[in-house]
Amino acid sequence: MIEPENAPEDVWYQDGLAFECTRCGDCCRGAPGFVWVNDEEIGRLAAKLGLVVAAFRKQFLRLVGRRVSLIEKPGGDCIFWDPGQGCLVYDARPTQCRTWPFWSENIESPEDWERTRAVCPGSGRGPVYPVETIQQLSGRKFR
Repeated sequence: MIEPENAPEDVWYQDGLAFECTRCGDCCRGAPGFVWVNDEEIGRLAAKLGLVVAAFRKQFLRLVGRRVSLIEKPGGDCIFWDPGQGCLVYDARPTQCRTWPFWSENIESPEDWERTRAVCPGSGRGPVYPVETIQQLSGRKFR
């Protein structure tokens, strides 16, 4: 039998990684970027805000090539980040936001995780996520 690539027992974070969102907004603010959304996420966000999907699309989305992203405030902050209240759509936030910090580029190596910990105060503290959950959140697939 062929062993799966990046099987849980073969990764450097075999014992899991700790994370607890502090809602600091460090991942929501700063340099411009993209928060990709799909139809399901758009529907969830629109419902959270009490909008019909068409109105939500017009007010909060932009087309980037063939993909759809949330718009940003000037300076790059997420459109849903409020300095006084935090994320205005936290319980309906897109998958991209829900899976932070367990993105592939953040867990590729211990050095990548240390860089993530340096910019995210919730990384490295709180409950420990098991390797299988991290793999699922990062989108890594076993072959």
